[in-house]
Amino acid sequence: MFSGSIVAIITPMSADGGVDYQALEKLVEFHVVNKTDAIVAVGTTGESSTLDFKEHREVVRQTIAFAKGRLPVIAGTGSNSTLEAIKLTNWAAEDGAQGALIVVPYYNKPPQEGLYQHYKLIAESVDLPQILYNVPSRCACDLLPETVERLCEFDNIVAIKEASTLERVQDLVARVGTKISVLTGEDAIAAECVLQGARGVISVTANVAPKQMHTMIHAALKGDRTTAMAINESIASLHKALFLEANPIPVKWALAQMQMAQLGIRLPLVPLSDSYHAQVRLALENAGILSS
Repeated sequence: MFSGSIVAIITPMSADGGVDYQALEKLVEFHVVNKTDAIVAVGTTGESSTLDFKEHREVVRQTIAFAKGRLPVIAGTGSNSTLEAIKLTNWAAEDGAQGALIVVPYYNKPPQEGLYQHYKLIAESVDLPQILYNVPSRCACDLLPETVERLCEFDNIVAIKEASTLERVQDLVARVGTKISVLTGEDAIAAECVLQGARGVISVTANVAPKQMHTMIHAALKGDRTTAMAINESIASLHKALFLEANPIPVKWALAQMQMAQLGIRLPLVPLSDSYHAQVRLALENAGILSS
């Protein structure tokens, strides 16, 4: 159901930390024009952990309103409380999102049976297409492929975002690739993942290079390795630069240099360290996004 280059969009903020809806509208238009295949609102890159419930829902609503049906909007609705995740997913359904991205429960480290029951109850409670989201490096919890296989019994679980290794993506493609869409969450290996059978990427890099990411992923979907890998090489330094500090610190700084958003970010995150400015700027120049 979901495929291609899906942007994990930032939540733009003013200097005082307030959500900048004017900039959000500008960013949505940027993605429509550059053929991004879908938008994830209020995910990790969207600073979901520092938005309150009212803000969370409003950012999703406004993203849907700005998209005007021109591309799907997927709401980040994950929580380490199952009941809270159900609440957020219900809101997403009520507000017209086309899907929900639901991260594995973080901090409380549930066993595999707990993960299965968590996603099972959400799927049974909310009639909305749902994307599992596994990111072991952030959550201290790993949704194993055999648990994903069990969850494929639910018709509204339609995809998984796997933010780990190429080998894990290959395993998932082999196990569940005919049942759900396997998406990578790692920009640096996205082209290879798709060439190996994944259906797309939920991308940080697409925030600043949407056209390149769209073209690369669609070339890979067609099996055009030469084109896909050439584009990947042209933006490889950008993939790296956008993770010099915790996401979304570098990508917010990059968008500010592009005059697409202000530098606002919420504590405990802080603006990009001065020592990384030159490296991120050089990556933007090498990718043809900024002039040197």
